[in-house]
Amino acid sequence: MEIRWLGRGDEDRVVGASHLFDGPAEAIATRRFLAEEGHHILIAFEGDHAAGFVSGVELTHPDKGTEMFLYELSVEEAFRRKGLGRALVERLASLARERGCYGMWVLADADNAAALATYEHSGGTAEAGQVVFVWTF
Repeated sequence: MEIRWLGRGDEDRVVGASHLFDGPAEAIATRRFLAEEGHHILIAFEGDHAAGFVSGVELTHPDKGTEMFLYELSVEEAFRRKGLGRALVERLASLARERGCYGMWVLADADNAAALATYEHSGGTAEAGQVVFVWTF
């Protein structure tokens, strides 16, 4: 298994990993994502097959500095429960440290046991009392 950090010019690899996303990768959004300096996608490949991915976005605020938002994590069913999700999260955390981020965070559904276990086993700590508000446009 090889985890690759993708960037400009890797649009075809991202599109080829669409089976891991909630829907097909859109060409314009994929190009824009890969072109942004603070946007990151790491894909785990078994040979040429995309088995899992994690994406992250650097967020900077004037009084806080830069942190990494773990945007999404997905591992194909056949590759689950083998440590791949944890490896992807740990690699994103390592990248965040290398890029000078002071921390990393993610939102997870309280009933998603697999996600909660993955984040906990990769060094994350759950914070109680958080509420998520969503605006849909």
